[in-house]
Amino acid sequence: MFESIRRARLQREGLSCGKTRRKHQEGDLFDEMRTHPAGTVGVYVLFFAGVAVLMRLGTLVEDGLPALSWLHALFAAAIGFAMVSHERVALREQISDNSILLLVLGIILMHIALIVLMLDMSAGLSWGKTLKAVVLPHAFGPLVLSVILGRRIGLFAAIYATLFGVLVCISVSAPTFLATSALIGFTGVLLTKRVRRRNRLFMAGLYVGLVAMAFSLLLHEAAGVIMDEKISRMVGLPLIIGIVTGMVVGGLLPVLESVFGVTTDVTWLELGDLNHPLMRRLSIEAPGTYHHSLVVANLSEAAAETIGAGANMCRVCSYFHDIGKLSKPEYFIENMDPAANPHEDLTPRMSALVIIAHVKDGVDLAIKHNLNSRIIDVIEQHHGTSLAYYFYRQALDHKTEQERLVKLGKVKEDDVQQVSEETFRYPGPRPQFKESAIISLADAVESASRTLEKPNASRIETMIDEIVQARMADGQLDECDLTIAELAKIKASFAKTLLSMMHGRIKYQKAVEARPAVVAAVEAKPRLAADDEPVIAASTGNIVEASFSSPLTEQPAVVKKPRGRKTSAA
Repeated sequence: MFESIRRARLQREGLSCGKTRRKHQEGDLFDEMRTHPAGTVGVYVLFFAGVAVLMRLGTLVEDGLPALSWLHALFAAAIGFAMVSHERVALREQISDNSILLLVLGIILMHIALIVLMLDMSAGLSWGKTLKAVVLPHAFGPLVLSVILGRRIGLFAAIYATLFGVLVCISVSAPTFLATSALIGFTGVLLTKRVRRRNRLFMAGLYVGLVAMAFSLLLHEAAGVIMDEKISRMVGLPLIIGIVTGMVVGGLLPVLESVFGVTTDVTWLELGDLNHPLMRRLSIEAPGTYHHSLVVANLSEAAAETIGAGANMCRVCSYFHDIGKLSKPEYFIENMDPAANPHEDLTPRMSALVIIAHVKDGVDLAIKHNLNSRIIDVIEQHHGTSLAYYFYRQALDHKTEQERLVKLGKVKEDDVQQVSEETFRYPGPRPQFKESAIISLADAVESASRTLEKPNASRIETMIDEIVQARMADGQLDECDLTIAELAKIKASFAKTLLSMMHGRIKYQKAVEARPAVVAAVEAKPRLAADDEPVIAASTGNIVEASFSSPLTEQPAVVKKPRGRKTSAA
């Protein structure tokens, strides 16, 4: 209420337009709980409670199964301790967020629940225990988590879905279940490297089904029960379950991405459509910024590839990182008319405020168009808390001039404006993750590369090194997890990409534009111009303009086209 009153007062005074920019999850309780230890404990408690329920249901899928005992609880506690230790030691960086932890444990729980459901459905069918173990959807959890969060977490899911599954599925032989679940789960993880198309999930499910089919035949043969099962069941059911699993995973991914705020490579490729309304506006209203964004995308994508970061994410976020410039595109140098600089009518402080405002304007536009949360993070962080140095320097120079005029008695001392560095700094925050830091550096490097005269490898490398060192000295890279070794690879990638973009070209001579007869006459009797005298070629038609290179001077001898009467050769 008080904020709206203050805004109304500023609007009456002409200091506000009455509108507010949208903000990106500031002070939200949900954001705090994402990293709070209490949230982590709560997620683990929910998971183990779910495992206990599933263990109880696993004893009810068939009649005559033994009831749960304290020994089962002890086994579950031991496996649970191993899982927590594994996650906290080996996957702490990948699962630092409680929402990601909830996603991982939730998918493992869903995986085990699907297995119990499948066992319950098969209880009334005349399937042997070996076939029941093979047709379970062992690849579901590993496939989902491997595509969304990476293959390391996919393997984590395959391991602990198998171990907890042994305790839940007591109606199936433990060794058979253990071997089958491990084989199919690890196969699913192996097949999910760089899933860039949704049809790859179908193919992964098909290959998982083929592996399960072959293992089913071998398992039945080794157990000596191959004659007790129909061949269509042993071959067809594992293949069908594998294909259906791949299709279900493909359909479930968009839902999980939306609920948990994660994005797969498949979705990043879909988001990288340059026909997005904001990109179309950028190409029309701010073409210089549009081109700048494309170059930054190329730089950041190549750099991310070298250190194993999210290359697709870098490309897409780079496309949108400067959309805030759509508010006032003419105030940015890449879109500015050389004949009319709007900053000439503004004070340095006001110019800095206009330039810095493009970050908040970009966040507002991104939220309005429902862009991915990672894109919004990059928009906020791509300048960090860096200094708008050009206008800060102008303000200092203006202050120095005012102080000089005060000494001469031409200006009152009260009229000298104080210059605060904080006024000329971006609001931040600083880059919080690798991809954001890479885009921040690529943005600065691309802008600086436009000022290079006669760029070569040495000058480009020196420029990049100076920019990175300045960012490090200013503390802009303190909050991301880039290492010195990774920064060295990023700098080398920037230099390689920029050098390929800014390579020189051979200066071609102008093409000869002449009638065949004139060209033939020139080739038949070439003659060098003395003292740069024009050479005129004659023909029965009109005199035309032609040019050719002198073999002695390497200067083009010009054939001019006079107006009026026809002229004969000199």
